Amino acid sequence: MPADNECDRRIKIGIRDRGSGNADLRPLIPDPQHNGEKMKKLTHFDEHGKAIMVDVSKKDETLREATACGSISMKPETFRLIMDKKISKGDVLGAARIAGIMGAKRTPDIIPLCHPIAITSVYVDFSPVKEKSRIDIRATVKIKGKTGVEMEAFTAVAVAALTIYDMCKAVDRGMTISDVHLKEKSGGKSGRFIWGKTTKPKK
Repeated sequence: MPADNECDRRIKIGIRDRGSGNADLRPLIPDPQHNGEKMKKLTHFDEHGKAIMVDVSKKDETLREATACGSISMKPETFRLIMDKKISKGDVLGAARIAGIMGAKRTPDIIPLCHPIAITSVYVDFSPVKEKSRIDIRATVKIKGKTGVEMEAFTAVAVAALTIYDMCKAVDRGMTISDVHLKEKSGGKSGRFIWGKTTKPKK
């Protein structure tokens, strides 16, 4: 049996150390801003380990922004059909852009513990990479509110990619959606995050 990784080991230690009847049963995870030494509690669980929607009523309203990215790869001939707008269903990237925006607005309907929020802006864009027969997708969501918009940005990218697949699957069922990740976020108590490095909030 393979040895536990560091994250597994620390989660087990956290659970074992909370064995009393009044223990806080929220799962613990290492905090990447503290080299895995400080443990953070997952906020979507109460003290009994039950899933909850986080209470944001006491949070300050701030300008929050999140950008997510992802890619969809395909056959060269599929890529050419998209670029030449010769897919029988119509303008693939135009439809995918609208779908991504709609997806961001409907995020609370499919991610159960997300808050319904009044997002103020959704921007979805595509960067075709001809030599790799790949389309890179980027979505940026903004709000002035009490909670972040990372999940809305993720959903915009995922729905845009799925729409590209749906519109082109008749000619290429081997398309691959990959590398969906948070590129950057700002605002809120946790401060700014940039893919590949994290910046601690100012004190």
